[in-house]
Amino acid sequence: MRKTAFVLLIALAPVSAANAQNMPLNQFLAKAEALEKKGPMALLSSDIGRLKKEIQNSAKELRGERLAAKAAGRKPAFCPPEKGASLNSSEILAHFRSIPPAQRDRMRTRDGVRSLMARKFPCG
Repeated sequence: MRKTAFVLLIALAPVSAANAQNMPLNQFLAKAEALEKKGPMALLSSDIGRLKKEIQNSAKELRGERLAAKAAGRKPAFCPPEKGASLNSSEILAHFRSIPPAQRDRMRTRDGVRSLMARKFPCG
């Protein structure tokens, strides 16, 4: 029993750590816009690394969701190509800005990335 609980705890640790960093979409967008205003000085800000990690963690979680849906025989939210699926910061920010503010208020960064992936890589 103890061994099973320990294995379960270890298995869930990365998911919990990733969820802890999933910030509200409005907060992500506000930080990104503040960095844009700083111009080249933004490279010196610690927020740039935080936002990058936020997107990386969201992408990792969404990949897990997609693979789990496929394994369970459900249609995934998005279907990226096997090779070369990438997003750049301009594309991400443009999509986040296109989401109506009232809707953004209820979204996390992961939700914004999911909606971008669903739009860019729809399942046929």
